[in-house]
Amino acid sequence: MTGSEPPEGMQELYPFLYAGESELENVLAEVGRSTAEKANEIVALRREVAERSGVLLAECAEAMAKRFAMGGRLFTFGNGGSSTDAQEVAEAFSYPPRGRALPALCLTNDVAVLTALSNDVSFEVVFARQLAALGGTGDIALGLSTSGGSPNVIRAVEEAARRGMLTIALAGYQGGRLAELESLDYLFVIPSSSVHRIQEAQTTVYHVLWELTQHALGTLSVQEATT
Repeated sequence: MTGSEPPEGMQELYPFLYAGESELENVLAEVGRSTAEKANEIVALRREVAERSGVLLAECAEAMAKRFAMGGRLFTFGNGGSSTDAQEVAEAFSYPPRGRALPALCLTNDVAVLTALSNDVSFEVVFARQLAALGGTGDIALGLSTSGGSPNVIRAVEEAARRGMLTIALAGYQGGRLAELESLDYLFVIPSSSVHRIQEAQTTVYHVLWELTQHALGTLSVQEATT
């Protein structure tokens, strides 16, 4: 192999790096087309979610604000990419760029607890057992699942409901098993079969939920001050 030759297998993995000028132009054109298509998809999806769930988001935020005002705490949870989203939700509420900092904890943060429950009991209970230990009446449970069928998220929602917590979930597709839970107070469904689009739209949903909760808390404070 000479210095000008690509390493073995590299050309098969990254053919566009070794394409001719005309081929490279085609690759760049395809990337541009794909990017624009995905951007249009997520804009349309976010608009659809806003039209379908705008009123419900405001109602949910008011319910959350009332819980926070009474000393309630927010517990978030999810798997994989939904786990990182759950962490972002907790951070948005507890360390906001502006507004009131609110007590929020993501149940995927403690690796020791997650691995102990997974190893000693079952992965299905990693969130439910934490809510049983930490949560109570007046608190809030918020789960995320792109499929809507994550067993540990469902078990956590059911446990939260038993404990009198406000239960909220975000799901994709048609809501999956979460849509069948009578114990779920609020469900926000992203009507898409693309995991990427679902998670992008869910990001918008929970940031809007944070904004509306902050606004509702401000309204509650004004009402208290005038009574």
